[in-house]
Amino acid sequence: MTRQAYSFVRSFDAEPARELCVDHHYLLCASAGALRLEARGRAWVLPPARAALIEAGEPIRVSIGRPVTTASVLFDTGFVPVPSAPLAVFDLSPLARCLVAEVGKWGASDEPLPAYAETLFAALAAVSWRLAERPSPVVVPAGRSPELRRALWLTEERLGGPVRFEDVADEVGLAPRSLARRFADETGMTWRAVLRRLRLLRAIEELAAGDTPVTTIAFAVGYTSLSAFNAAFQELTGRTPTEYRASFRP
Repeated sequence: MTRQAYSFVRSFDAEPARELCVDHHYLLCASAGALRLEARGRAWVLPPARAALIEAGEPIRVSIGRPVTTASVLFDTGFVPVPSAPLAVFDLSPLARCLVAEVGKWGASDEPLPAYAETLFAALAAVSWRLAERPSPVVVPAGRSPELRRALWLTEERLGGPVRFEDVADEVGLAPRSLARRFADETGMTWRAVLRRLRLLRAIEELAAGDTPVTTIAFAVGYTSLSAFNAAFQELTGRTPTEYRASFRP
């Protein structure tokens, strides 16, 4: 008999995307660096201040662009209730982060949890399940059709330099009007709105990766004005880039 819950703390080098599907409810988060998560036609970045709660049996796709350390928790389906949504990404509260750190002492094992540990895991589940009811708006569509997925990939590859919608459409073999309809049908957003989200997600990854100055990050993701970058970042996340980076630290 495995434990009712256990922690998974491990460091990974950069690696390509891989599919995951586990038989436990899964609180996926990083303690250093950032993960890229894709599921149900959407994509998120998970820096240390953010987590994903994934229902048991829900398939996800995880990629690691740079070295990362995970600090995740798996809950037996008989130990906690079913999450209110199959997948939710949300900002971790200070209490949740402290609990994730504290339960890191108990990994996978056939030994039962001591009463203290069981109480901590139950408290973490209660806090996380509540936080998951307020998902983060920092998400981008992943696309369904091959043409749109390639258009998204091309757009993201060119974030740091000039990127024109007409050029992207030409490279995926669609007329601009046809590609615009694909964006509307598959994402509910315009290409320009998606471009803005991609820039901000890349900025979050850069903020989590180290101490690169915010101005350098703004220009690297395609902004020509620090004030415009700060305004866009704060509009989406509710915090300035500097405040958001500070939230990564315990």
